[in-house]
Amino acid sequence: MLVFSLVSVILYLVLRVVHVYWVRPRSLEKQLRKQGIRGRSYKLFHDDMKEMSTSSREAWSKPMSLNHQIAPRVLPYFHQMIQKHGKVSLGWMETRPRLIVTDPELIKDILVNKNGHFVLQPVNPLVKLLQLGVSTLEGEQWAKRKRIIKPAFHIEKLKCMEASFVTSYSGMIDRWKKLIGVEASREVDVAPEFQKMATDVIARTAFGSSFEEEKLFELQRKQAALSREAYYGFYFPGLRSVGHFY
Repeated sequence: MLVFSLVSVILYLVLRVVHVYWVRPRSLEKQLRKQGIRGRSYKLFHDDMKEMSTSSREAWSKPMSLNHQIAPRVLPYFHQMIQKHGKVSLGWMETRPRLIVTDPELIKDILVNKNGHFVLQPVNPLVKLLQLGVSTLEGEQWAKRKRIIKPAFHIEKLKCMEASFVTSYSGMIDRWKKLIGVEASREVDVAPEFQKMATDVIARTAFGSSFEEEKLFELQRKQAALSREAYYGFYFPGLRSVGHFY
């Protein structure tokens, strides 16, 4: 009897693994193909992450041309998928199909949809712990958080912030002028400059002072870095409790 039970459990686990890692993804892919959606085929234990990392390294290793076509630089993998497969392309995140949508009408339908058909994809529990913004919430939690922050983005409130915006922008331009000095031209890395400007704007509008909350923003940057590590890492349920057994 014990042997039969053990065999049954092993058989169930094997069938479960086969269903999760092969049958279900292939079935979902087949349904999406029937709807005319093109993209990458599902491969066992091989999702988009490696290609995303490779394409990003290749794009960032080359000088960026001076134009407004930033997609090949910022999101090279998605840009390649769209160029190859169309405005709605199929990719994979582990065993989950992922649609890359660039059709404006479809994007609008997704963003304004209130029927519950479009839900957030499951994420690593560590990411949920570290990243508790509106973008990660759903249902009543999302609605409650939105009600709290909505007044801050009212047009009249934003108009009152105009002076703070101008002060921060002027400060950034003055810094650039000092960097250039008497030279006719000079290369400036604008990424940290814009980050500094955004920090200054938030500090002025939310706290009424410039950079007095710098430590808070530094902690948020560290938190964002931890969230990225958790997003791309592996999560083992119950691992944090292992230490309690010793």
